[in-house]
Amino acid sequence: MEIDDYIVATDAELVELAAGGDQQAFEYLFTRYRESIERLFEQRLNDKDTASDLLQETFIKVYLHLDNYSKSFTFGQWVYTIARNTLIDHLRRRSDDISIDERFTAPAASTPTPEESVIISQTQTHFEASLNELSEEYRRIIKMRFLDEYSYEEIAEKLGRPMNTVKTQIRRAKSAICKMIIEKE
Repeated sequence: MEIDDYIVATDAELVELAAGGDQQAFEYLFTRYRESIERLFEQRLNDKDTASDLLQETFIKVYLHLDNYSKSFTFGQWVYTIARNTLIDHLRRRSDDISIDERFTAPAASTPTPEESVIISQTQTHFEASLNELSEEYRRIIKMRFLDEYSYEEIAEKLGRPMNTVKTQIRRAKSAICKMIIEKE
């Protein structure tokens, strides 16, 4: 596909191409929604670094679950739902700052279909393989943040590093693992 074709392609066309392994199609989807989602996070959190982290986390989830996208919603609605849920998850981790009303705004979890279970299993295997290729330092910090669900503050304390250093390392590790996943597709 030529660059002009990507530019004029609809979201649905780009999703189909990206789900088929077209990296450029995914990059164009990312470019279309990046600013508005990052702005959403910045407005809610008033923290550009955290907004950037949540943007990356959102698009990792979008990439990993692209096969689960349903055309009954626009792609924009789907991405914003993922972004909103990512924000809610982030706020839950900081539960001492959340009002009782906000704690109950998350949608109820649904049980995956057998097909979705297979896809999730395959995606998890792919993620774990990429995780094992990371340097020991990046692997450790990714596990602490996303598998053990430590806060940035807890990681900084456990590793004896400044908070901004931890945030930078997590951002770099997420970027590295995304590149590995995209290259393997």
